[in-house]
Amino acid sequence: MVNVKPILTDEDHEAALDRIDEIFEAEFDGPEGRKLDILVDLVEMYENKNVPLEYPDPLQAIRFRMDQAGLSKNDLVPFIGSLEKVSDVLSGKISITMPMARALHEHLGIPTDVLIHYPEKWRPSHRG
Repeated sequence: MVNVKPILTDEDHEAALDRIDEIFEAEFDGPEGRKLDILVDLVEMYENKNVPLEYPDPLQAIRFRMDQAGLSKNDLVPFIGSLEKVSDVLSGKISITMPMARALHEHLGIPTDVLIHYPEKWRPSHRG
């Protein structure tokens, strides 16, 4: 019999993750393998409900993709504009526009929602 309990708290979540680490190499057909399968499902359900999905930093996403593909700033000119504009975007001086986001998505495969999501610290404050 496989004994598992619901994941209702952060502590339950941590305990389940620890247990998954312990039995990760279990045989699929055995009791530990069945327990592993159930724990993974429970953790996934808990995380879907309780762990907010965080977007990566858009500039880090661009730099990561550049590194993956061996691209230079010059390679981004067709998608962003001039070399000066590429430098300004990568330094955070100017925001990524929708046309830039569409081009970067289409040609580099970076999800558009990542490119247009900016952390709270980058948003201008709105004072009433």
